[in-house]
Amino acid sequence: MDISVSIVNYYSQKVIYRCLESLRRSNWHNLEYEIILVDNSNESDLAAVIAKDWPEVRYIANSNTGYGAGNNLALKQSLGKYFLIMNPDTVVESDSIWHLYSFMESHPQVGVVGPGQRNLDGSRQASCYRWHRLITPFCRRWPWLSRFSLVKNELSRFLLTDINLEQSCSVDWLLGSFLLVRAAAMRQVGYFDERYKLYFEDTDLCRQLWYYGWQVIYFPLVEILHNHQRASAQLAWYKVLNNRVGRQHTLSWIKYLLKWGLFASTHIPKIK
Repeated sequence: MDISVSIVNYYSQKVIYRCLESLRRSNWHNLEYEIILVDNSNESDLAAVIAKDWPEVRYIANSNTGYGAGNNLALKQSLGKYFLIMNPDTVVESDSIWHLYSFMESHPQVGVVGPGQRNLDGSRQASCYRWHRLITPFCRRWPWLSRFSLVKNELSRFLLTDINLEQSCSVDWLLGSFLLVRAAAMRQVGYFDERYKLYFEDTDLCRQLWYYGWQVIYFPLVEILHNHQRASAQLAWYKVLNNRVGRQHTLSWIKYLLKWGLFASTHIPKIK
């Protein structure tokens, strides 16, 4: 098996069929692949629609165990040399997967590669970053503070504005909406850390890959569409803890700091 595709659904029925259709229309170039859909929301008719219209997709009903645990459920029973982890709100172009696969085949030191991502209007989407600092979440949460040089400089650092992101480059971490991960590397790091229920799973995974000596590469020569909502970022700062998504984001940030340390922005410390 060449590629195992993992998709975790959580009330995404409105967009997931477009995602699956893009996979069906992809040019796989004779690659052997499997698609596993983990349904964390158990939407009432999704299983029936998948069985009828997408018989090539293996459907797994699941409770809402979170993004990381949902993907782990699929990946631990996958057979592929590579794991393609995609959100249901992403869409691939015909040769996207083939080009990413070819890149990984020719770069054995790379543990994960992520493509460029665009919004539905065609604008470029941020999908690669430097490590967080303690002030980073606050700068991201309150963009109106960007008129202050400290905040402006921190956002520029975090978003890699000093790098030409039109070219392939090594980055600290990649947005988890679309990742092609080497299965051997994923097994070595122990899959996603299931202590995170929502957010920071992708940051943590990339950090673990770097820790074990694997490279994390941003590859914008391949692009996908991503209908990214950033639900927690749409909340006003004073409503964060009154909202489930906001609370999960904050809790994941705390877990990340407890695991990697308060000052882990410039080095990879020992995993706790």
